[in-house]
Amino acid sequence: MSEIRRHMGACTVRRTIIAVLFLLAAGCGGGQSPVTAADDTAPGLPDANSDSGGAVPADEWNPDDFEHVYNVGPGQTYGDPGQVPWENLESSTLVRIYYRDEPYRAKWVVSTAATAEKPLVIVGVPDNGRLPVISGDGAVTRNSLYYLNETRSVVKIGNYTGGGDNQRPAHVYLQNLEIRSGRPDYTFTDRFGSVRAFSANAAAVHIEEGDYITIQGYTLRDCGNGLFNSHLTSAILIRQNHIYDNGIENSIYEHNSYTESRGIVFEFNHYGPLRSGCLGNNLKDRSSGTVIRYNWIEGGNRQLDLVETDYTEIADDPAYDATFVYGNILIEPDNAGNSQILHYGGDGGDEAMYRQGTLYFYHNTVVSTRSGNTTLLRLSTTGVRARVVNNILAASAGGDYLAITSGNGQTELSDNWLPVGWRLTHESSLDPGASVTDLGNEEGTDPGFVNPNIQNFHPVSDSQARDAAGDLPGETADYLPDEQYGIHQQAEERPFDGSMDIGALEFATP
Repeated sequence: MSEIRRHMGACTVRRTIIAVLFLLAAGCGGGQSPVTAADDTAPGLPDANSDSGGAVPADEWNPDDFEHVYNVGPGQTYGDPGQVPWENLESSTLVRIYYRDEPYRAKWVVSTAATAEKPLVIVGVPDNGRLPVISGDGAVTRNSLYYLNETRSVVKIGNYTGGGDNQRPAHVYLQNLEIRSGRPDYTFTDRFGSVRAFSANAAAVHIEEGDYITIQGYTLRDCGNGLFNSHLTSAILIRQNHIYDNGIENSIYEHNSYTESRGIVFEFNHYGPLRSGCLGNNLKDRSSGTVIRYNWIEGGNRQLDLVETDYTEIADDPAYDATFVYGNILIEPDNAGNSQILHYGGDGGDEAMYRQGTLYFYHNTVVSTRSGNTTLLRLSTTGVRARVVNNILAASAGGDYLAITSGNGQTELSDNWLPVGWRLTHESSLDPGASVTDLGNEEGTDPGFVNPNIQNFHPVSDSQARDAAGDLPGETADYLPDEQYGIHQQAEERPFDGSMDIGALEFATP
């Protein structure tokens, strides 16, 4: 572990190992060889705790660990990312893109099949916390770069051709860049020299295919989709990014992130509202092995839309029907799209493909400032189950306006903080065969936040949530909330004083 620990703090080592083990247990691999003990000698992720949002200090990637180093920016060997030979990058390559005041206007695709021991790392070098910016507006693709479906992305991982002659990317780390301005209002010059407009579903980052891909410390905005990845992906880690201001006006089909993978972890990300007038969801996912933990997710048609895959290789994954959502702060503003916080199951009509297992929803803090009704869960089918444990579910309009379910599925509630007067559903009754089982919860008129007006949702010392958490389901043993979200995009260890608090955030002495 010496090489990993040289790049990472001990807490980060533990968290990343848990994430990787989870992805492997979910059956990830996409044709890649299994991870073995030899991977312990690989260069690891740098320490994620820094003072500049999710940015990771670029100098913690040691150039001496790499066989190939490309430095890009003012005064560097390469003045612009378009000069980097992306089409020929090999394993053990470090690309460093330095900040400049003017955005870089370049598009590229990565198709490097790197290894755990010799990864491909593309890292921005910030200036006093300011990330280097890659803009699709006026961007140019180098003419020697094979880049399929250029209208779909500003930066892309993988060129899927359907044949056996393409290289499948693997072990690629992307960090510390702002990628923006990829939607129909913007044009770029493609590899043939033609000026073209982006498509409505263009993404800041599109992962078309690949395994063991990490996106960390990015800002993704002003695109149709902030992040998009296809079913041809596995073992994806989305960490400490700021994703907001995406979408297409009057359309429900573009989202801040839209993902479908065999194994995906979202952690310590800051999801903000979509662009004004855009009707998409904040985090939409169709993956197997989905873990969503320690994120701040505010706004969107729904904060979380976790629905079915269209592909049997994902649906047949044993991890498809167990989803873990914990340690998140989920904020529902007034007049923000759908009044449901989370949708789980499916939306395409073929129930045979729907998620049919269990949603584990625990130690989250849900805050609705809607003046009207709020519903926590929409479960798509009668058979799907939700275990809702140790959450704060707060509604400023009062308990009469908060319902647990839209009427379907099997929901069990235990050890949550709920406002007095909460309802099973806002519908006239539960659907036939559906149920909401109250196994005992805390109820009150005030959850006891430090200061909700400035979105400080830590509990005060006399909050009913203090030391009131109950036992978690045994199935969550590998996904315990031992960390918490820090403002903003920070990874914090969760304080422990002998008893856990209800909600995503623990009481801390001022």
